Amino acid sequence: MKKNILLFCSVAFLASCKPEPPKDYVTLSGKITNPNDDLILEIRKGKDYLKTITLKEDGSFSDTLKLVEEGKYFLIHNKENASLYLANGDITSFTLNTKEFDETLKFEGGNADKSNFLIENYLLNETLLGESASENVIAFTKQFDLYKEQYNELKAKYKLDTSFTNPEDQNIDDTEGYYLEYFKKKANLIKEFAGKPSANFNNYENYRGGTTSLSDLKGKYVYVDIWATWCGPCKAEIPALKKVEKAYEGKNIEFVSISVDDLKDKEAWKAMVADKELGGIQLFADNSWESDFTKTFKVNSIPRFLLIDPNGNVVSPDAPRPSSAKLLEMLDAQNI
Repeated sequence: MKKNILLFCSVAFLASCKPEPPKDYVTLSGKITNPNDDLILEIRKGKDYLKTITLKEDGSFSDTLKLVEEGKYFLIHNKENASLYLANGDITSFTLNTKEFDETLKFEGGNADKSNFLIENYLLNETLLGESASENVIAFTKQFDLYKEQYNELKAKYKLDTSFTNPEDQNIDDTEGYYLEYFKKKANLIKEFAGKPSANFNNYENYRGGTTSLSDLKGKYVYVDIWATWCGPCKAEIPALKKVEKAYEGKNIEFVSISVDDLKDKEAWKAMVADKELGGIQLFADNSWESDFTKTFKVNSIPRFLLIDPNGNVVSPDAPRPSSAKLLEMLDAQNI
């Protein structure tokens, strides 16, 4: 009997020492300081919905989610988002303050090193490849070399495996190629259009009634904003555009926004103009992207801005955005 008891205890001991199988879900917790009133945190993979987590009143939360695959995901709160890296079995937490979303985001546990790397690299990109780097190819090359240097230092800091960093390295190469192609296209646009008579837009439907053509505005500078209701970056420029319109109110310039929404979305355009209380002259293009005006100026991405002088000649076929200080410099240089 004594031997049987000892044998039973030995088996029980070995069973208790057997490692638990890896969990097939992520445990995610944390705290968001100054959360939005909706108290909702979303986790997404690209555009695909994954899970909605309800925060407590103090912004804290704890929940689990089951992943189809390990990799990069997005956490979204109050229209702000950031990347994080997750794998089933992770026990991960993070904290952030919505007043400085990316700057205060910090991960612990699980694949925290990869998530923190993604956030720091995003901030590095934003700091070094911002507006000043977009001025010309010389400024960009200088800033991009500095960015690559600090990016490599960031990789060394976190000592991440190449299976993770190789795709990030490819993103760096792709970014450089994108910018260089952008400068090439911009230089070609300036060479082709600057100082020459502008293409006309004819009888575009005006939100306030009737139609408007570019020729109707002769004698004034015209700052053209080509946009669409579905375009996030376009909508992000609205507050800055309103400020510029206010600053130049009563001066010899018209601010014209041309929507390239599809015909089926005309009512959505009207609703957004009303809802956002958009100013200036709000027009609806006669054939969306295929309108003669947009095709002539080779518009293949939006928002796109142009500046035309009182004689109908193009000052810039790719003018600075309203959110850029360069726009005010350009307008003031015209003595408007």
